[in-house]
Amino acid sequence: MGNNAVKRIREGLLMSKAELARKAGVSPLTIDRVEKGKDCRMETKRKIILALGYKLSDKQKIFPED
Repeated sequence: MGNNAVKRIREGLLMSKAELARKAGVSPLTIDRVEKGKDCRMETKRKIILALGYKLSDKQKIFPED
């Protein structure tokens, strides 16, 4: 299990898990699992990065373990 900054960034944006899930086109359960450090597909990470308003080149800021 790796650490990531998804929860910290999402909360900093005052965004709910459901809102992030809707913007990213994934389920709230997926957001929950990602925030807990569970592994996910690269495509899911890409959707989350873009939904948080970041560029794909900012991947290391959100998913530093990759």
